[in-house]
Amino acid sequence: MVQERTLPVFQTAGANITREEGLMLYEDMVLGRAFEDKCAEMYYRGKMFGFVHLYNGQEAVSTGVIRAMRPGEDFVCSTYRDHVHALSVGVPADNVMAELFGKVTGCSKGRGGSMHLFSAEHRLLGGYAFIGEGIPVALGAAFQTKYRREAMGDATADQVTACFFGDGTTNNGQFYECLNMAALWKLPILFVVENNKWAIGMAHERATSQPEIYRKASVFGMPGVEVDGMDVLAVRAVAQEAIARARAGEGPTLIEALTYRFRGHSLADPDELRSKAEKEFWFARDPIKRLAAYMTEQSLATQDELKAIEHRVQDVIERAVKFAQESPEPDPADLYKYVFAEDDP
Repeated sequence: MVQERTLPVFQTAGANITREEGLMLYEDMVLGRAFEDKCAEMYYRGKMFGFVHLYNGQEAVSTGVIRAMRPGEDFVCSTYRDHVHALSVGVPADNVMAELFGKVTGCSKGRGGSMHLFSAEHRLLGGYAFIGEGIPVALGAAFQTKYRREAMGDATADQVTACFFGDGTTNNGQFYECLNMAALWKLPILFVVENNKWAIGMAHERATSQPEIYRKASVFGMPGVEVDGMDVLAVRAVAQEAIARARAGEGPTLIEALTYRFRGHSLADPDELRSKAEKEFWFARDPIKRLAAYMTEQSLATQDELKAIEHRVQDVIERAVKFAQESPEPDPADLYKYVFAEDDP
């Protein structure tokens, strides 16, 4: 079925992005798309194992939110669809690809794989295999920021946490419990719902009594915002406002980004449940093509400049695959390493 819910309107001409900002957003989304396409290729060639969930189509959400945050300072908590979130926070493509290959040079030392990417350096709090797992973790990160600032007098503690999850997760208890605590304590956190219309094979409209997820924020007295998740400029504008509120001590925001995954739930999913008409409706809203059109129409970039970015990204991806292939496997003698906290030598 074609999505019947009306998408929110955002006038991108009023976004007032600079040429540099536009090129940065475009490169980040192209990197995410190219990385995921290469993952599919490597998976089908038997280079990756287990479940691999790709992000194609949803790039505007990751880029729009994360690239509005402070790199290396603010916190991001992901889901099992976490590759592109990791790239957006700045984890090198080499280390993300190596993790997917199960190599020791991966960002989780080859122990996490596709669904468990982590980087303390980049404040990536992890990907999580079970839905809703990351929400309490993100809540804890936001709480420690507020505690450090208000209870310990640390004036530098103004970090914001962004927590990503899907529409299916909003029917789980962790979602409601954590929204309640975040609102009660006015925590600096963004709850970002990537509503791609499907919870594996369950259509969103069939699974919830209130399909408009952003409206659920009102129960907790927090702002709830609906945004076109296929428009990176719309997502960025909403995120910037929510981040500013959080950093100013004004509490959390629930952001519902209406988006769509262009592939099946995972690479093991034949994707036979979604109709051709529905897919075509969303494919026509490709966020990368939309930004490219905006950039050229507004004379912020030429087609040749955008092509140059695409070629540069492809080089990054090819180097990442080479790095992953040539990296060593984890040493079996280190099987129990990283299970518990260890003192630095």
